[in-house]
Amino acid sequence: MLFTLCVPPMVRAVRARQPVPRSLQSLCCWFRGLGNGILRDRKRGIQVHVKVFETSDGLARAAAHHAATVLNDAVQIRGGARLLLSTGASQIEVLKYLVEADVKWDVIEVFHLDEYLGLDATHPASFRKYIQERVENLVHPNRVHYVTPDDDVTVTLRALAEEVSLPIDVALVGIGENGHIAFNDPPADFTTQEAYIVVHLDERCKRQQVREGWFRSLDEVPNQAITMTPYQILQSKVIISCVPFSVKAQAVKQTLEMEETNHVPATILKRHPNATLYLDAESASLVDRNKIPLGTK
Repeated sequence: MLFTLCVPPMVRAVRARQPVPRSLQSLCCWFRGLGNGILRDRKRGIQVHVKVFETSDGLARAAAHHAATVLNDAVQIRGGARLLLSTGASQIEVLKYLVEADVKWDVIEVFHLDEYLGLDATHPASFRKYIQERVENLVHPNRVHYVTPDDDVTVTLRALAEEVSLPIDVALVGIGENGHIAFNDPPADFTTQEAYIVVHLDERCKRQQVREGWFRSLDEVPNQAITMTPYQILQSKVIISCVPFSVKAQAVKQTLEMEETNHVPATILKRHPNATLYLDAESASLVDRNKIPLGTK
């Protein structure tokens, strides 16, 4: 499988006294820290837009603006919009800027990707709590469709499937340190066409949750979660994947350089016709320019 990352030529260094690192000069062009490109799979005609920023703050601002634009366009056309949210430490900045954006939130429906099984909604790691505090309490959307596990999980899965039966306008989808999207840890199920499923969390995923401070120890992390499937994520009209920080560099490298594989679940995003990967200098730092030839727009 051959990929080409097409970028314009470098215009100038970010700062006169702080030249762009050599490892990044061949990866992207920099306009005050911003690089733009398109990663194309020549064999299958698939592409993913790639944007590289100097800082995670710059990444978050741009991604939030992109998401707000898609939402506003949908509202103008249909009178409402549907937004799918990712959670975790890597999404905090983008959500901060998104809720500050000029969006008509009273006609926006909000969904989220996943939730732990057996975790109370008041627990600091609960994604329901995360969405409530960072979105619902601040902008009061028309409706928030929470992933709320029922005693009978099959009832929960059926209800969630009904709620996402209409297309999502824009999905914010992070990538985990193990390459997962939502809680689809490797090897992810790329074959199911269910909307949500129950999954077992792998150890690397659990370690990430502890390292980010959501749990005090591995023993506290639930073993299972409900997650939106890769298939259902790809039904979104627009996907914006925000992946900052050096801890995500290896996952980014694998996502961009490897062929689609359920052992790096994020590689499936390259199937989508309108997906954009937002990176910062740290998360983009390991991408191998020899495996991703550079061209010029």
